[in-house]
Formats: sequence, structure tokens, C-alpha cells
Amino acid sequence: MALLERSVTGAVLHLTMNAPEKLNALSDEMLAELQSTLDEVAMDRSIRVITLAGAGKAFCAGHDLKQMQAGRAAADGGAAYFKDLFDRCANLMMTIQQIPQPVIAKPHGIATAAGCQLVATCDLAIAAEGTRFGVNGVNIGLFCSTPMVALTRNVHRKQAFEMLTTGKFINCDEAVEYGLINRAVPHDDLDAAVDELANTIASKLASAVQIGKRAFYDQAQMTTQDAYAFAGDVMVRNMLDRDTNEGITAFIEKRKPDWDQS
Repeated sequence: MALLERSVTGAVLHLTMNAPEKLNALSDEMLAELQSTLDEVAMDRSIRVITLAGAGKAFCAGHDLKQMQAGRAAADGGAAYFKDLFDRCANLMMTIQQIPQPVIAKPHGIATAAGCQLVATCDLAIAAEGTRFGVNGVNIGLFCSTPMVALTRNVHRKQAFEMLTTGKFINCDEAVEYGLINRAVPHDDLDAAVDELANTIASKLASAVQIGKRAFYDQAQMTTQDAYAFAGDVMVRNMLDRDTNEGITAFIEKRKPDWDQS
């Protein structure tokens, strides 16, 4: 049984974390599978969108606490292991936003701690109604400092700080209101809703989406003035793309564009 299941439909890669007995915890093994898969797919031009789901009754319950506790057996009390673990997790999160393909999270059940971080990190998220989200490490004495990085880049600061300091869970309506997810749909409609979004994005000019995704995250770290200068240069590069020229010409001529999507 694969720890990370893969299937492809057209230009969409579907990934499913497959450790339901551990609520798809981000164990060392799961982190490695996700990292190696995304590193590989980043170079695959045939894949234009990625979806990420969890098997069983939950999306992802965060780090594997039993595995983390076992790390304390080292002579340093686990310091080196913990640092390496959180570095690897951070690298995965950054990879999700650095690869050219948009990544759509597909949470259901619960998404907690690093699992909530994973939802916040993905470019888009559609959840099954009834899903609960939390950065609840504080309930066991561990403030969710690394999940906080992704959370505070999605959610309003006061709501994020309340979640982090109280360990409370929020429901789908709150998650939409806070900006953590795009929307929620009935559980039975989740596959269709995510597929529709993925296929819509996959139908666009891949080079334009890839340029746009990179620019989206880069400009967000800049001042407004620097962001406009940077984005202008990005627009120039995009305009000089052969397929962009074809897309604009086709729109003017009222026909479908002849794009090279290979």
C-alpha cells in the first residue's frame, strides 16, 4: 500500500496521503514522500495542476507525535532531530508554493496543527462541509509556531492569534470568512468541485499560470512600489511569450487559441 497515492486525469495529478490509521500525520516518511513527489512533478510539463487529499476520516492531523517523542531518546534530548524535522517540513511548505503548478488542498474531517498549515500553504483549498481546522498545539503545551507562518499569511492577524493561543477549532464557515479556504461544499460534492476547479485552471495557458504563480508569491513580500515595478517586468515577459501572442490574437479574431501545451 503506497503511503502517497497518485493518479492522473488529463493534466491534473491527484495526490492522496494514505496513512488513515495515523490520520495522515506528517511523519518523516510522509514528508519524504510528499517532498520527492513534488520535486519530481515540478519538472513535468504534462502536469498543470495538483490536488492534495487525505485518505480515511481526516485530511491531516499534523506531525506524528509518537515519532517526535521517540526523538527525545537521543543524547541531545531530540534537539537535532526536532530542528531537522521542522526544517524538512518548512522546505515542503515552501516547495508547494515554489513549484510551477497550482496546488489545491481538499480537506475533510479535520486539518490540525501542521495539517492546517498544509491547507494554508496550498494555493487553493476547497473543503468538505463539516471539516474543522485548528492550530491546537497549545492544548498540549506546544505553540504552533511553524504552522503560524502559513496561517498568518492567510488569516487576519487577530483571528490567527486567537486560534494559536486558545487551540480552538474553527468550522468551514469561519474558515471561509477568515480566508483559510476558498469555499466548502457537501462532502459528496467535494471530488466534483475540486475537479472542476483543477480542470478550469489546467485549461488555461500553462506558461501564463506558472509565471503568475511565481509572481504572486514574490510580489506579496514587496512594498507596493517595488511590487508594481516587478509585476510590470513579469507582464513584459508574459507578453513576449509566443502563446500569449496567439491567445490575444485568437481573442481578437474570435477563435480558440492554438496553444502549445505539450
